[in-house]
Parts: sequence; C-alpha cells; structure tokens
Amino acid sequence: MKASAIRKLLWVYLLVLVPLAWFSAKFDPYAIDGDAVAYMDLGDLIRAHNWHAVVNGYWHPLYPAFLALAQSVFHPSRWNELGVYYAINVFIFFLEVGGMLLLVDGLVRLRRRMGAAEDALLSADMLRLLGLSLLVISTTRELSLGKVRTDSLLQALIFTGIGLLLEVLAIEGTLAYVLAGAMGITFGLAYLTKSFAFLLTLLSIAVLVLFAVFVLRRGLVRSVVQGAIALICFAVVAGPYVAALSNQHGRFDFGDSGNLNYVWYISGTEKMHLQPRMQNVFGSATVQLKHPEKEILRSPGVYSYTAMTHGTYAPWFDPTYWNDRITPKFSVRLLVKRDVRNVVLIFRYLLNHPEPLLLLLAMCLMGATLRGMGRFVWPALVLGVLVWGIYAIVNVEERYVTAAFLLILMSLFAALKPRAKEQAFSQQRAMALVVLFALLPLGAMAREAAENRRQQSVAGQVPAWRDLNIYGAALGLQQMGLKPGDSIACIGTTACLYDHYWARVAGVRIVSEVYEPNPRHLAMQLDAMQNRSEVYRNLAQTGAKVLVGSFDPGEMNPAHPGTNGWQRLGNTHFYALLLNGNS
Repeated sequence: MKASAIRKLLWVYLLVLVPLAWFSAKFDPYAIDGDAVAYMDLGDLIRAHNWHAVVNGYWHPLYPAFLALAQSVFHPSRWNELGVYYAINVFIFFLEVGGMLLLVDGLVRLRRRMGAAEDALLSADMLRLLGLSLLVISTTRELSLGKVRTDSLLQALIFTGIGLLLEVLAIEGTLAYVLAGAMGITFGLAYLTKSFAFLLTLLSIAVLVLFAVFVLRRGLVRSVVQGAIALICFAVVAGPYVAALSNQHGRFDFGDSGNLNYVWYISGTEKMHLQPRMQNVFGSATVQLKHPEKEILRSPGVYSYTAMTHGTYAPWFDPTYWNDRITPKFSVRLLVKRDVRNVVLIFRYLLNHPEPLLLLLAMCLMGATLRGMGRFVWPALVLGVLVWGIYAIVNVEERYVTAAFLLILMSLFAALKPRAKEQAFSQQRAMALVVLFALLPLGAMAREAAENRRQQSVAGQVPAWRDLNIYGAALGLQQMGLKPGDSIACIGTTACLYDHYWARVAGVRIVSEVYEPNPRHLAMQLDAMQNRSEVYRNLAQTGAKVLVGSFDPGEMNPAHPGTNGWQRLGNTHFYALLLNGNS
C-alpha cells in the first residue's frame, strides 16, 4: 500500500466518522447519573446569567456552558433536552478528533526537528489513522456519546494543549511564542472544564521549559519567556474563576474535587450527609463543617436542603458547599491501602483495552523495535505517565485515565522504528496492520449502534434517551398534579442520589430526603420505621408535596403495611406518597 493510499483512506475515515458518530449517539442507551444532572442544572444557571450560583468548587463551568449554548440555540424542553445534549457530545467528539490530529502533528514535527524521522516506522498519516481509531475505541467504551459528562471535552483540550506544547518545542521563531500563548489559553479552558487541569498546566509548562533547556539546548531566557507566556495566558482564562472560587470559600481555591476525593477514598470520611456529631465516620480527616445539611431527624436520617435554592438534588449539585472545612491528613498506610486497589483497577483497564497493546506487540514481532527511541517522545510520554500517576494515587476510573493511556500509546507508536535489515518489509507490514486495526473499531461502532437500535425498538424505548422508568415517573408526577417548580422529597439512594433525573424532567426540586443507604427492599425498611408519621410530617414542613422512592413492585402489597398510600408512577419502579395527608 502506497503512502498516497493511506492519505485517501484517512480522509474517507474522517468522512465516515461524521454519520457514524451521529448514528452511535442517537442510539446510545440512556446513561444519565447525578453528575449529568448537576451539569445540566449548571447549564440552566448559565443561561439565566445566575453567575453567583454557577461558581462551584466541584463541577466547573465550560461543559455546562456548551449545554447552555445548546439550550439557547435549540430551545429544548426538559422532555427532549437529552437529544440536544447528545448532539453537543458529537460536536465535542470532533473536537477530540481535532485535538488528536494536532497531537500527532506535534509528535511528527518534533520527531523531524530532532532528526528521528528518517528511520521512523509509522508515517504521519499512519499515526493519524491510528490515533482516530483509538478515539473510536474509547468512545464506544468509557467515553460514550450518550453520557452527559465533561471527560470527552477535557480529553480534547488535553490533546490540543499538549499538541501545542510539542509544536512550541519543534518550531523556531516568533510563531513559537504565539503557540505558547495558545497552549496557555487551551489549558485555561481545560481548567474551566475540570480542576485537575490546573495541576496539569503547571506540569506541562515545567516540561516545556526543562525539555527546551536541557534536551534542545535552547537559551534559558527564551525558554522561560515561552513558559511565562503560557502561564500568563492560562491565568487570563482561569484567573477569574479561581478568584471567584477563592472569594466564595474565603481562601485560595482552584477547585476541591481532588481534595474531596482524597477525603472520601483515602481518609475514609463519610461521603453523603455528614454531620458534626458523626465523629465515628470522619476517618483520618479533620472535620469542621461550615454549613452541614440540616438534620431534621436522626433515626431514620431525615435531611433538609432548603439552605440551597438551586440544583435538582442539592447535596450532589455542589458537594463542596456541604463539605466545606474538611481537611485531609496524609497517611502512608491509608494511601498504600488505596493504591493497592488502584493497581488492580489499572490492570483491569489494560485488560479492557488489549487491542493497541497487541498491535504494538505484533509490530515488534514483525520487525519493529522501541530500542533507542528518540527523545522527542519524552514530553507527551512523561505527561501521560504523570496524569495516570496522579489519578492512581487517589481514584482510578476508566474515563479519567483514557487521555493518559492514549498519550502514552501515541508516543510509543511514534517512536517505533524498523530493524535496519528489513526496513521496507516492516513498513509495509506496519501499514497493513494499522489499516486493519483502524477499520475494526469502526465496524464495531456501527455494529453496536445497530444492535442498540434494534434493542430499543423491541423495548419501545424510542428515542434511545427516553428511558421508560425516568420519563414514566416524571409523567406520573405530572398526573398527580405536580407542576414545574414544586418541591418534593425522596427516599433511598436510587431515587435520591443515583437516578434522580426523573425530578429534573418533571421540573421539581428535591428539598428533603429520608436517607436509606441500602437501595434494596425499601418496602421492608418502611415497615420497620416506627415513626413513619413523624417522618412524613417533617418532610411536609420542608415544603415537599410528595415523597418519591424506588421500590420493587412485587413488594408493594398489603403484606407490607408501610407501603399503604403509595401510588405507582406509571408502569415504573418509582412510587410517590402525597405528604399533605400525612402531616
């Protein structure tokens, strides 16, 4: 296969991705969780120009701004907004495509700049095709187009920012300073997507300066100036939000998601509904809550969220508000205990993504080698390892580490070179392997979307995002007489924390909760609740009109007296109890 054929195939691949990505998004199954609802609520606040409420130490505003833009352009209702948000995700997917192409261009340009291009096994177009196929794999697994989450946008900006970093290192003259500024702006946008990018920005600027001085042997002043330009441009974009967060919390603050995850996963502090009296679940952290949730009853735990006037489910809309003034304490023992678990998760991730590793192995068996890899791979490779390492300290999730995995892979593939004795033969084999590798995930993406379409048609769940339980529950609340803006209560982690999009669709707010952490056999838990009338009365006093929970329909019968008065919301597993008659 000739190089020109790879270029043509690359263009065909890009063109095929357009309808295929839309087809995949259109039939991606419902996958909305509490994170997604928080982002949608923030989008509403951005569209309403409620800037004070937008400032949030856990969820940052750029992805919600995309959702707000979609609202302004398409004017969806709560009943059909997910279709519009899926379209936004398709747009973001192509931002990822652009970021990946820029990353490859940076790798190739720096490879050429450092004299490692002549014996490279994979050409620029082969690397581009490979990078796009890796994006398709990650999109069909952990970065689904049907998930209203920020991870794909962050990945697009990380690829773009590191691609620009490589361009700065590869280019001489004034343009390098301009690209350094563009790098800073890109990482500023990444920070507005997720606070993790604050640390990544500092690491990237350090890598830029150190690599330029010690590897490229550039002047110290020139390198520091480029780093300073990137930092200043980053500060211009990120600074106002850092200032707003710091003013809100009364201390320097660029985001608390990392701190809270450390508290939850390493310090062992209770994640939900923490109270000052609960010293037995503080873990190793120091807890001096500034404004905890209002505890109405202790047994069962009944909480009021009326102190916060926005968000469908206030405890997860801004966890930093309710958990302000929790300080983690460093503990080697607890850190090692968590990291043992994270090592297991890393191996599980690698086992779930064997294809590129097998491709790398196959190429090495067929005449390629990584021996003496050029130093041009160091910036992207080191940053990929650092990103993965930072997450590995606290919490490894597949969607978090995908960008790191792809950075490492693209660096290794760019560094491959053939053994001298069989150079031409190895390049032809490599080209064939890359083409086959690229086509397989494309076919898998199409097959999965077609299968999803068939399953949804059989189940009657069309469009794909119209989950029968969620929309049935929202319609059931509407038929009970509830209107948008009404206040309600919830019981059980399924209805409250995990799966409360039904409340957003109905336009109601959860202002109080009966905390039952075990989501199973909720009817039996109601039977055992001796003070049910008192619980219902207190919920009604918070302004809640109904109490909603997720039950096993088979348990909603006279054998469980605690379920008396509960009404099923359509043909779903959600039930509601009118509170005005139980106060």
